[in-house]
Amino acid sequence: MMEVRRICCIGAGYVGGPTCSVIAQMCPDVVVTVVDVNEDRIRAWNSSCLPIFEPGLQDVVESCRGVNLFFSTDIDSAIKEADLVFISVNTPTKTFGIGKGRAADLKYIEACARRIAEVSSGCKIVVEKSTVPVRAAESIRRIFNANVKSNLSLQVLSNPEFLAEGTAITDLKNPDRVLIGGDETPEGQSAIQALKRIYEHWVPKNKIITTNTWSSELSKLAANAFLAQRISSINSISALCEVTGADVEEVAHAIGTDQRIGSRFLKASVGFGGSCFQKDVLNLVYLCEALNLPEVARYWQQVIEINDYQRKRFSSRIISCLFNTVTDKKIALLGFAFKKDTGDTRESSSIHISRYLLEEGACLCVYDPKVRAEQIIQDLTQVTASEKNTPSRVSQLVTIASDPYEACKNAHAIVICTEWDMFKELDYERIYKAMLKPAFVFDGRRILDGLHDQLQCIGFQVETIGKRVNQRILFTSDSDLQQQPSKKCKV
Repeated sequence: MMEVRRICCIGAGYVGGPTCSVIAQMCPDVVVTVVDVNEDRIRAWNSSCLPIFEPGLQDVVESCRGVNLFFSTDIDSAIKEADLVFISVNTPTKTFGIGKGRAADLKYIEACARRIAEVSSGCKIVVEKSTVPVRAAESIRRIFNANVKSNLSLQVLSNPEFLAEGTAITDLKNPDRVLIGGDETPEGQSAIQALKRIYEHWVPKNKIITTNTWSSELSKLAANAFLAQRISSINSISALCEVTGADVEEVAHAIGTDQRIGSRFLKASVGFGGSCFQKDVLNLVYLCEALNLPEVARYWQQVIEINDYQRKRFSSRIISCLFNTVTDKKIALLGFAFKKDTGDTRESSSIHISRYLLEEGACLCVYDPKVRAEQIIQDLTQVTASEKNTPSRVSQLVTIASDPYEACKNAHAIVICTEWDMFKELDYERIYKAMLKPAFVFDGRRILDGLHDQLQCIGFQVETIGKRVNQRILFTSDSDLQQQPSKKCKV
């Protein structure tokens, strides 16, 4: 029977760091070492300022760091000493070559496999934790088989993560399910049971699902594709609502009460973001094309196209409301992370909306409570199809604010791109007084629904997703103005 006493995780990012921190906390008899080639990242994990923000993560790390949880750049030693090795490295979408823009780039996975084969001895379990295309485990296994040693036995498992950023610690401690895939050989089944015993320290047995490797890999892609599909579906309905007078929130509530459908992931917005949804759907599209399933590929491609459409539609609406030009106009962009309670900006809709507005010559002032200024600038200066948004142009047109009131001062419009709770509590009367008139609020996350009347009373022109907001225009005679005391609206 294989026993796991020491775990090595290659990759100290959004998956590897939180996952192994929780394993260390829940399995005090197991030594967990997280390794990475990035010295700055490891230094941050060993400090009081962690490299990623996630509610509850700081407490978990501090409870076991230096006891049975370690962060190191000594990759080879950690691999040699480990009974089980998680591969949690990045698998970005390819930017060139065959499969450009769709296929996953597995160069980091391959590099890990080669390094494990080179420095290992004895029996080890190697676990795919990164999101990988179907049959990636076979590629890892072929590398191991081609570098066979008489004193080495490696079993490859698939153990995809199903974390939602912002609730990752809760998801890890109370998962809907844990999925483990492996070979149907006796050795493969023994490896599955060894990993299963790790999770059984805190996860009920009935929530641990075991499958073959291919089913496990495909389940991860399919799960994210289905979630992305729901978001694109409700966003497509939001466009219909805006031209018919329906309210997408009411429509979502009505259909969500159907138990066959459910209410989760039916929140209309400026589009989904994050590291997984777009990458995994595109990966699924490429897989279908490679396996000669063009109809299936086109179906899933439409999920991405609706997401892009929603971002462009919202950006065009901003430009249209601002009298068809935003050139040299200051626009306050509130929120840059792809969702609240995280500092992650990967594939954030804020990036795409910012780029559209910058192409039109807008001057953006960005505020986000958790995203660093250098990250915002880096995201906006990445190479895109547009040649207009050069680094020099971005530095000229983009400023980063230290608080939301500074961002909104002298702005023509406020654009809410992330649903941070603090944006509901702002003093909008103070903000309005400091803005140019007419002052607009574009609520891309539907977080100000309960404040529309108050905002209009203050004087804002309010625009939102999936609903036509009837703008309040007051007609008052001169005599009425003389007779009636002024009324002050508070938010």
